[in-house]
Amino acid sequence: MTPKSTQNPQQIEEHTVKRFDQELDELNSLVLRMGGLVQDQITRAMDALREEDPEAARQVIARDHVVNFMDVEANERAVNLLALRQPMGRDLRMIMSLGKAVTDLERIGDEAERIARMTIHIYEAAGSQPSHKLLRDTHSMSSLAKKMLRDALDCLARLDVELALEVAKGDAELDSEFQSALRRLATYIMEDSRNVGHAIDVTFIVRSLERIGDHAKNISEYVIFLVKGKDVRHVSPESLDQDFLEQA
Repeated sequence: MTPKSTQNPQQIEEHTVKRFDQELDELNSLVLRMGGLVQDQITRAMDALREEDPEAARQVIARDHVVNFMDVEANERAVNLLALRQPMGRDLRMIMSLGKAVTDLERIGDEAERIARMTIHIYEAAGSQPSHKLLRDTHSMSSLAKKMLRDALDCLARLDVELALEVAKGDAELDSEFQSALRRLATYIMEDSRNVGHAIDVTFIVRSLERIGDHAKNISEYVIFLVKGKDVRHVSPESLDQDFLEQA
């Protein structure tokens, strides 16, 4: 005869809840580790650009598969939690938000890889090296983009709605920098047509930095959804404040 379980229904339920909480914590930790990795990828890609180092850029490209692996693992964990645990309320929003954040982080990794590829093209192509004025906007924009991502991951780790609001609103500054960079690049081309090739490469780089800001903004909006239960993806930045979030 098969021995009967000595656990009563309450003990079984408590065990199930603890196991779910542990799996959710593991998913959250994985997402934050992935965030740390893509942050490092951006930093390394921009360092390679600044230091004119194609070999360092190749190392960024080579590490992109690690980001992709973490993306697959995190998505599998999220799907399993949804299928096996059937969470509701805040727990459901947590899994949904983490799953969406993973997608944005993977795309940020892709943008870091693109910056690295442009760096290789810039410094290994035949012809002159780009002038410092062509690259000037990449430095200021990368600082803004990296800060947005750092703050987005911080607000995800701490579920900090106030910081999430700051990140969401901060995307407007990066967008403005991007438009200014495009205007300056166009001016450099008009001044000297020999700048065309490098200007195109730099355009791809600043576009990647602008997209990194967009993805960081998305992550901050997932935090707001998680904590407040409100989807603010299509709300204008001017309307995003605590008063708006407290409205029924």
